[in-house]
Formats: sequence, C-alpha cells, structure tokens
Amino acid sequence: MKRSNLFWRLRAWGLAAGLLAVPVLAAGCSVPKLNPFGAGKDEYAGPPPDQLTTIAQNDGHNGTLPGGMGANCPQVVAWPRERLVTIYQPGHVGDTLFAVHRGEITKMSRECQFHGGRVVVKYGVAGRVLLGPKGHPGAVTLPVSVRAAGPGQVTLASDRMNVSATIPAGAPVGYFSMVREVSFPIQVGTRPEDYKIFVAFERNHPNAG
Repeated sequence: MKRSNLFWRLRAWGLAAGLLAVPVLAAGCSVPKLNPFGAGKDEYAGPPPDQLTTIAQNDGHNGTLPGGMGANCPQVVAWPRERLVTIYQPGHVGDTLFAVHRGEITKMSRECQFHGGRVVVKYGVAGRVLLGPKGHPGAVTLPVSVRAAGPGQVTLASDRMNVSATIPAGAPVGYFSMVREVSFPIQVGTRPEDYKIFVAFERNHPNAG
C-alpha cells in the first residue's frame, strides 16, 4: 500500500473515532459524512443504493420512512459505542493499523400504526462499512441486535439480524440498510414517544473492538 493511501485511510478512521461522543437519534439526525479520499475530494458513492440507504445519505429532518409518519412514534436509538464496531486482525484488537473494517450505523427512521393498545413500528436502519488498513474489498456481514423498551427500561421485544455491505474493488466504503417491524403494547398513562427501540452492533466476534 502506498504511504499516501495509508495516510488518508488512517485519517478517515480518526475522523470516525472522533464521532463517538455524539448519539444518533431517529428524528432526522445523522453523523457527519466521512471523506475517505481526503480533503477536497468527493466521498465514494458506490453502486446505486436502495431507498433507505439513499435517505441515510441525505440531510432530511422528518425522520420517517417514505410515505410514513414519524411523529408520536417510539424513538429508534443507537448510542455512540453501540453504533460502531471495528474488526481487527487476530492479536491486534485496538490497534488501528491492523483494522480490517469498521461498521457504522449512520441513519435510523420509523413509522407507526396503532391497533387497540398496541403500536406497530416499522423501522429502518442504514449505515456503511469502512475498509481498514488490513481490509480487502468484498462482502462484509455484521450482526445487529434490536431491543424495544418502555418506561423503566423494561424489555418488551427483541430481535437479531445480520446486515451486509459490499465494498467494491478500489473503493474504501460500502453501504447497508434494513427495514424491520416490531410490535408491543402501550401501557395506560404512557405515550408512544416514551418508548425506545435500541439498535446496536453485536461484539461477539473474537476480534471486535
């Protein structure tokens, strides 16, 4: 790898790490875009992404899926540590020079329907996978867990799935998205917005950090 390429890649990873202090919420918030190619050049867009990933790359403020309604809905939340996961080469966890790839959740959205005393939340999650200094182009699959909780943090529903992104040859980033649905009862005396759906990368990989 040329030294100039390594410099820009490490710079991009440093910028990503600096975002750890900012939580990502569903109401139209997204993390700043990284620039893996360095200052003054456009971020690689990759092949045409699906609709939700397109939303993830926009700066919209309604926080909804296409045609959906985000007001009076449970929030979809990914806290700073849980929205990022880095995979390293064995024996080098924590050393960015040996990072293989990093997954980032960058956008979440939702819409709701109400049936009696229950709410049905259709939620979307989108993000990207950055190639690390020891990474190679190709398909990357990362596990994600989801937990719906009400007031008092009592778990009402949970789910687990994998997200996949393909990093094209000659590119430092690939994109992923998913749309799922969860349903749970609304307690008397509470509002839908009192509930949260927590999204997190799982760290059960032996080389995850």
